[in-house]
Amino acid sequence: MTISPERETPGVRPTLKSLADPVHFFALGFGTGLAPFAPGTFGSLVGLAFALVLAPLGLWWNVLAIVAAVAAGVWICGESARRLGVHDHPAIVWDEVAGMMIAMLAAPPAWWGAPLAFVLFRVFDIAKPWPIREVDHGMAGGAGIMLDDVLAGIFAALVLLVVGFAT
Repeated sequence: MTISPERETPGVRPTLKSLADPVHFFALGFGTGLAPFAPGTFGSLVGLAFALVLAPLGLWWNVLAIVAAVAAGVWICGESARRLGVHDHPAIVWDEVAGMMIAMLAAPPAWWGAPLAFVLFRVFDIAKPWPIREVDHGMAGGAGIMLDDVLAGIFAALVLLVVGFAT
């Protein structure tokens, strides 16, 4: 099963069997990271679903959930990468889950809020403008895997706040 062109890198190819390991189960976004194309986009959809489910609980519960997702993600992503033998393997999408949840904190309640948050997060995650690119290339381990997506989520949230004030 080919997950992405980046599979030519050395390391273990995760499969459905990988999901039996709780570390990989979470790191691979409950299996969404095994998508044959755009695994980060599918992982972001998991983050969007979490954010929509948590939204009625209010800001502080959402912030608590994000802090927990990021804190756990540092270890989960780092350990999954170690086991796979590839730093920031494309199938590791827990960072996208957490980053998308961050972006959703600022999504306007209008019908277009969540789709705009999703698009903005994916743009920042893929384009990696400064300083996201520096963090992505400069940090190792689980923190490095998580932090670029945390920043992409923050950038998306900032744009959403500006858009929200403008409407």
